[in-house]
Amino acid sequence: MKKIFIIPVTFFLALAFFASGINSFGKKPEPVSTNKIKLIAPEKTGGMPLMEALNKRHSSRNISSKKITDQELSNLLWAAFGINRDESGKRTAPTANDSRAMDVYVIMENGTYKYSAEDHSLDMVTEKDLRNFAGRQDFVYTAPVNLVYVADYSRLKEGSDKEIYSGAHAGFIGENVYLYCTSAGLGVVIRAWVDKEMLSKEMGLKENQKIILTQTVGYTE
Repeated sequence: MKKIFIIPVTFFLALAFFASGINSFGKKPEPVSTNKIKLIAPEKTGGMPLMEALNKRHSSRNISSKKITDQELSNLLWAAFGINRDESGKRTAPTANDSRAMDVYVIMENGTYKYSAEDHSLDMVTEKDLRNFAGRQDFVYTAPVNLVYVADYSRLKEGSDKEIYSGAHAGFIGENVYLYCTSAGLGVVIRAWVDKEMLSKEMGLKENQKIILTQTVGYTE
């Protein structure tokens, strides 16, 4: 009589589990980075009517240390420079020749991040709290959010006036932020009074990356 070998079901379960961790090239998939924060979906409807927001828009420096909500942070960054046309990847703010030669960095208490519009997420730049480098006024040091607008000159066409283009790009983005904050009841002020050289060093920026403006956001006191 032939012997019959019975293989335990657990063997097949273990084999299936092991195989699920291997891709078609025989390598384990890369783990999800702990340095990326996936933002929740932004709210793209509602809010204050445009003409009312324009009428109420103003700068506020009496900004408290109270943190804004996850939804407000998501809305804020999408309004600033998010994608509003999925088929082309074009943004909420215009740039010369659609260069998108501006990056939005976010300085918060728990670290500094670079906004990625493509997947609406934040990529960590450093875990350090850089708010003390984000400006030269006391409210900046305790505000929940400081935005830094960084031009990447390498993305602009050779021969173009890179300083003027970058200033215009930062202005467009900054105004989007003003209008969103007015609509959402948040305080906001755009600033140029910052040690750009020191902040660039702390953020690890490259030679072709230039800080143009900063902008502080939070609840008013």
